[in-house]
Amino acid sequence: MTATRPPEPASVGAELPASPPVPDPGTDAGSAPAPAPGPGAGRVLGLASAVTFLAFLDATVVNVAFPDLRRAFPEVSLARLTWVVSAYAVLFAALLAAAGRLADTLGRRALFLGSTLAFTLTSLAASAAPTADLLILARALQGAAAAGMIPAALGLVLTHTPPARRAAALGAWSAAGGLAAAVGPSIGGLLVEWWDWRAIFLVNVPLGLAVAWAAARVVPREPRTGRRLPDPVGTAALAAGIAGVVAGLSQGADWGWTDPKVLVLIVGGALAGTLALHRSRSHPAPAVDRDLWRDQLFARANIGAVFFGAAMYAWLLTGPSYLIDRWNYSVLQAGFGVTPGAVLAMAGALVVGRRVPARFQWAAVTVGSLLFAANALLLWGWVEDSASYAQIFLPAGLLGGLGIGTVVTALSTTASAGLPPQRFAAGTGLLMTARQLGGALGVAGTAALLTGAGAGAGDHWRGVFLLIALTALAAAAAGGTMRLSGRTRPGG
Repeated sequence: MTATRPPEPASVGAELPASPPVPDPGTDAGSAPAPAPGPGAGRVLGLASAVTFLAFLDATVVNVAFPDLRRAFPEVSLARLTWVVSAYAVLFAALLAAAGRLADTLGRRALFLGSTLAFTLTSLAASAAPTADLLILARALQGAAAAGMIPAALGLVLTHTPPARRAAALGAWSAAGGLAAAVGPSIGGLLVEWWDWRAIFLVNVPLGLAVAWAAARVVPREPRTGRRLPDPVGTAALAAGIAGVVAGLSQGADWGWTDPKVLVLIVGGALAGTLALHRSRSHPAPAVDRDLWRDQLFARANIGAVFFGAAMYAWLLTGPSYLIDRWNYSVLQAGFGVTPGAVLAMAGALVVGRRVPARFQWAAVTVGSLLFAANALLLWGWVEDSASYAQIFLPAGLLGGLGIGTVVTALSTTASAGLPPQRFAAGTGLLMTARQLGGALGVAGTAALLTGAGAGAGDHWRGVFLLIALTALAAAAAGGTMRLSGRTRPGG
């Protein structure tokens, strides 16, 4: 049994901010007041959940279709073909923060509609791509469109849902992402078997058009905000910086960590990100709302998102690969093997959103992270001794799934506690960016451990599971710092 590096995973999760108290209406002078929550909140939530499902489904089904892609493009190297998956993840991570800022400037409805239509058109382009290079380009544009859809959708949910119901709404929205993760591998396998890899993109077209048509009729028009467009130089530098760091971390194990291309991507990305942050200190319309980090609760939630993102994305890469390597599962069998945990993630998101009082969301972050660490520690301790899937992997996976659903919803609710309505999408973009950067670190660490020399396969897997456990424990510690004292929050 040998440990080999599987294809890079696409970005699958988005941090789902939930919402707290009635925000301070005095923030962002000169901006129009946010629309008052209305009776269409449930329909807005349904549409937001639909685009979340589409974005996450598209990410998960591509991994299942990868073997079919290799047969379709036999002349293309494996390293190059993995960019069909990675291009989506890189652009998604790079543009989240900028898209959140843009949604709060142009209007969430406008960005939601535009991004959904763009996602639909790029899905059509991907399904018709005659070459691998054009497919990679279409996937990159898909990731950019998804980066616009998600913060805009979250901002709409937060704006149009009454404060007392926001946590429950965002729990339901988190569950939509969990549902996509649960059914993605099986749907992808069936589509590829029924037709070929093109079907996994083509199925987005009628769904995307239906969502866009419904959103144009259901989502209320917003008043003009009067805010300036964000600094174009800072926005470009921020996007280039995040893209460089994520791409460098993603390719480091393949190209070598001392390869000049990797160093240029990581160092250049860090310098570009630093430039964006520096310009945002004094620019009247900054690319990054740095002052959001002055709220200690929001800042600590971002730290928690980095650590939990590292643990979660390392697990998303490792779980199916371990089943394939340990028991020679097929890709489709491995997809079904991780499904019970994904289903429990949905349940955890719904329970935390509806049942956990706002003042105890910090505890949900801590407990959920501990559950996720327990999942990894179980596998670390019995990585070679587990005689069957049901003996260790299934109970460990159930613990991990429950942990994911709990933490994703609780982190989002905690982070959005102090956000005013005019900055819901900007805060959402920053939080999700933190998680995606953490995820890139987790995937890079996992890839380095799985491809490392000088150890047996069991030692490789043990190293990965220990990495997941340690980063999840760090997220649990960050959750403990989020406990509020003296701040009034609704629902608690």
